[in-house]
Amino acid sequence: MEQETLRIRLDIAYDGTDFHGWARQTEGTRTVQATIEDALSLVLRAPISLTVAGRTDAGVHASAQVAHADIPTASLAQRSLGEVGALVRRLAKLLPDDIRVLAVREVPMLFDARFAALTRSYTYRVTTHPAGALPTRVRDTAVWGKPVDIQRAQEVADVLVGLHDFAAFCRPREHATTIRHVQSFTWHDVSTPAEPELYEARIQADAFCWNMVRALTATCLMVGDGRKDLAWALELLGKSVRDPQVQLAPAKGLTLTGVTYPREEDLAARVAVTRDKRSL
Repeated sequence: MEQETLRIRLDIAYDGTDFHGWARQTEGTRTVQATIEDALSLVLRAPISLTVAGRTDAGVHASAQVAHADIPTASLAQRSLGEVGALVRRLAKLLPDDIRVLAVREVPMLFDARFAALTRSYTYRVTTHPAGALPTRVRDTAVWGKPVDIQRAQEVADVLVGLHDFAAFCRPREHATTIRHVQSFTWHDVSTPAEPELYEARIQADAFCWNMVRALTATCLMVGDGRKDLAWALELLGKSVRDPQVQLAPAKGLTLTGVTYPREEDLAARVAVTRDKRSL
């Protein structure tokens, strides 16, 4: 007889500094997915597998990651949990300090953390000050070694907004498209007396391919510091393969800050659209 299951959504935050990225790897490699799955499996006394909205790279953080899992309904009764929200307290006792499961709730079986997502948002935090990052923010603030003209960086960001093939900025994955719709990309001077020469890039898209956010950020910074010009950035959009001149901004400055989803009645349609391989 097939075991009855229910689907749960987990809202997750983590400091990615000491993790080898989100995705479970070989035994003994510390990843966010493995750490949460192992804790969930222990609490529920059943093997649990997570599907995530965005698989972050090693060193990348998240304040608003989303994942889903199918869990045996019987596990809740066996562990005297009552309802899925009680998992938050149980997991808080098991998880290390650099991961928090902020909320757990039951969702429809049509909910898919990866394929139902409408948008994903990231913030990149970087300083160009010679002293480097403030010690209390050193784990989530990158250092760029040259002064940057933020207006020039914004000019690059402006041309990157829209539906494009971002192949020049992405590490290739077999059978995966590099066509993405960047909906907004803005640079902000967020300097304070305690943190001078501090900038944030905020970017939102329907999805991002491997290394894309860090590559786009580095491209803006390279034009902003005068090493490259706007014409170079524009030329990159016309390429169909990864360009070796495109650098990656350091992982530590990047944080996944939001994932949005459609209304419940629109979940199936969104999943179908996302699974359909896109072309220009």
